[in-house]
Amino acid sequence: MTASSKPLADSSAPVRKGEELNAARLGDYLAEQLGQRDARLEIEQFPQGFSNLTYLVRFGSDEYVLRRPPFGNTVKSAHDMGREFNVLSKLSRVYELAPKPVVYCTDESVLGAPFYMMERRRGIILRRKLSKELQPDPQTFRRLGTAFIDNLARLHSLDYQAAGLGDLGKPEGYVERQVNGWIARYDKAKTDEWPAMDETAKWLVENRPPESGAALIHNDYKYDNVVLDSNDLTRLIGVLDWEMCTIGDPLMDLGCTLAYWIQGTDTEALKYFVPGPTFLPGNLTRQELLDRYAVTSGRDVGQVLFYYCYGLYKLAVIIQQIYARFARGFTQDPRFADMNQQVGSLSRSAARAIAIGGVS
Repeated sequence: MTASSKPLADSSAPVRKGEELNAARLGDYLAEQLGQRDARLEIEQFPQGFSNLTYLVRFGSDEYVLRRPPFGNTVKSAHDMGREFNVLSKLSRVYELAPKPVVYCTDESVLGAPFYMMERRRGIILRRKLSKELQPDPQTFRRLGTAFIDNLARLHSLDYQAAGLGDLGKPEGYVERQVNGWIARYDKAKTDEWPAMDETAKWLVENRPPESGAALIHNDYKYDNVVLDSNDLTRLIGVLDWEMCTIGDPLMDLGCTLAYWIQGTDTEALKYFVPGPTFLPGNLTRQELLDRYAVTSGRDVGQVLFYYCYGLYKLAVIIQQIYARFARGFTQDPRFADMNQQVGSLSRSAARAIAIGGVS
């Protein structure tokens, strides 16, 4: 960070057209749940993110984050508010980076879908485009990258049984289910022909390794899902977006993180998509990230190529699902208009990794 700069906390914005919440119904509900009859309600939206919708709710003197499924959602299991609330309720007791949930509402007459609210963690979230006030220097990036990957290894070491999360997932057969499941999801959301997607899917089926173990995994661990201390950008103060958290193979989780980690030698098309400034000078390379994880976790990462290609394929499918919502008229968010091109870029990256046999 430059000496004269002062980072600004991640900010909210006016609610996007078509994604407004019923303020009157929400106000009445919160007044009853939180016992504040005369509290003033203000609603804004966090404009980033592509899955569950996230809002800043000011109620009286308090600030909360509200999450609800996207409008036009047809994949109920991918936007289970109750599951996410349950995870945070238990995880926040043993893992201080998980925000504490406050209320969970199943009454769809309030906002048209189940939703929950949690405490707000006020800090810095790094995006691909950095503001002038936020320009980490190479040394800061390197220290942050180390802290970031060490935290993933720490998460994978948590005693999920002791936390009461043992029934969150079924680790046996996890790798096979995930590969087959994401291939099926792609077929349902497909809108364009990308030969590399088909080639990667075939390779994943034919090169699936045995299970490497079971751990609590985040499944979407990347820079714009971590909150950093405004006064020390190398210190994590929160981890967000637990909707895909489960019990499964930790190396599958690592593969997803590596897929998000776009580095300086990658194509400009990938840098356009990246959810964080991982390609700027000072950042660890994917290989350095992998090596650090291996040392910190003590896990064998010898078959990382499979997990990395799985991460790229899964990410491409998630983006395809979002683009399909746009193409089918369920959202008008202009950010989604060219997402199909990102599917092509990611699938070509997977094909290239398979060809060279590594993550570089």
